[in-house]
Amino acid sequence: MVCLIWVDEMRIDVFTIFPEAVGEMTTLSVLGRGQQNGLLDLRVHDLRMTATDAHKTVDDKPFGGGAGMVLKPEPVFGAVEASNPPKPLILLDPGGERFDQKKAAELADLDGFSLLCGRYEGVDERIRNSLVDEQLSIGDFILAGGEFAAMVVIETVARLVPGVLGNQSSSTEESFDDDLLEYPQWTRPSDFRGLKVPEILVSGDHVRVEKWRLAMAIVRTSELRPDLLERRGVSKEELAVLDEFEISIHDRFVSE
Repeated sequence: MVCLIWVDEMRIDVFTIFPEAVGEMTTLSVLGRGQQNGLLDLRVHDLRMTATDAHKTVDDKPFGGGAGMVLKPEPVFGAVEASNPPKPLILLDPGGERFDQKKAAELADLDGFSLLCGRYEGVDERIRNSLVDEQLSIGDFILAGGEFAAMVVIETVARLVPGVLGNQSSSTEESFDDDLLEYPQWTRPSDFRGLKVPEILVSGDHVRVEKWRLAMAIVRTSELRPDLLERRGVSKEELAVLDEFEISIHDRFVSE
């Protein structure tokens, strides 16, 4: 008897004035393989598709004056309505919710979602208030548009879709899993210019290796991203692992 497991594709639609650029990026590496294997359905739409003037205009000067241009409501509403994209429709905007691994996991649990790439000085407020469902920001810095932000979101979410990475453990042993940075890694040769791999990693004791990796992840996070560890805390069980390797951390990281 052959048992068949049906896996639904995750559909992600992107609305942009640079569809060629986004489309090319979605064919590379993990995203390309995910599509070839029927796990991802990535669709890129040109915001100019429903613009009616000869120049396919999607922007105009802001009412009240000021520098720059603003994305017009007609072509954006038209492109979205013509495509019937999966919800939620998310505007990539500096005023949005901060995108992180937890948010990526939430999106990965959906059947699909859509991304609207902002441009110029922003979007007409009617797009923000009456068309999109939510807003996301990938960080406190300035980009010319939302295309690279869209790729950050797509790449991060796609890695969490079952089967996309092939080895599913890869997505659960990376930085920010459980609010910890990933433990340090080494590969062959074991001795490079006198710099040697920690003996525990070549000991063959897999249980102890896993404990050591947890300890190293906690130490690395405390050194490089103490804000994550302060928010997360370190449990009594984790303190016992640290004690096993004679490692101490600051009391402020210890969970009550």
